[in-house]
Amino acid sequence: MAKSIISPFPPPLAASGRLPGRDAVLFRSQDRVAMKRIKTGDNAVCGCTASNRAELNEFCRRDLFLFGVSSSLIMAFPPSGLCEEADEVKMDSVVDEINAYSYLCPMQSKQFKFKWVESRKPERYSSAAPLSPDARLRIVSERVDFIDNLIISVTIGPPNSQFIKSKDKSTWGAKEVADSVLSDKSALRVTSSQRVAESSILDAHSSEVDGEPYWYYEYLVRKSPTKYAQETNIYRHYVASTAERDGFLYTLNASTLSKQWDKVGPLLQRTASSFRLLPGTENYVPPSKDPWRFW
Repeated sequence: MAKSIISPFPPPLAASGRLPGRDAVLFRSQDRVAMKRIKTGDNAVCGCTASNRAELNEFCRRDLFLFGVSSSLIMAFPPSGLCEEADEVKMDSVVDEINAYSYLCPMQSKQFKFKWVESRKPERYSSAAPLSPDARLRIVSERVDFIDNLIISVTIGPPNSQFIKSKDKSTWGAKEVADSVLSDKSALRVTSSQRVAESSILDAHSSEVDGEPYWYYEYLVRKSPTKYAQETNIYRHYVASTAERDGFLYTLNASTLSKQWDKVGPLLQRTASSFRLLPGTENYVPPSKDPWRFW
């Protein structure tokens, strides 16, 4: 027995004014198209008169017109999900061959067009600016967007034995790594515990990438980065990613004002997640090489 094929479009009326034996009439119900099959007789459609058939014919033509219009609108105005996919954030790859790492830097999104300034060009650990009086933690590169108040920086320094006591990095917890990095991140002559007290860790977790552990954490710094911010509840909101190589911690920090976090925070999180240590090239200078050389 042959199978009947239902066309997505209603069949035209025959010259006699009768519809063929098993016809499909297109009905739209919200965003779905339902097919309704109608059985016809010799002189009537479901017991309808000639005036009913004319009205049905008009309905079919109107339905075809609406179907065509709706299809055009869908093509002109795609669903929101498609719009979001089309509005992908533009990210540029940043590679530092001197210290052998890379990350993705946000350049443009639907709401922002960032204007980055390279405030500190990549340099070797020995000549980099220290972040603490003991010069353990040093900033090897930094870029700033002054308009949107964003900072992306990379620091290198040895683990702090006060928080990380084991040499086996597979046993290190994300909170321990975060405390180790933050304890050395201060230009003030204060103790490590006082430096940690300046920050409030919101989240810390670890993940394995290509067989190596990476530690991710999010934290607030209880001080405003600008002299124009008078409110006491404005903090600096950071997201960071840390990896270890040859006895040194490599950390990417990305931050903005806390009041802007909801808008640009997801972009900075993508930057932190993209941070990777790379195999050394001929331009790579390990931190242990001439650590006190300043030229």
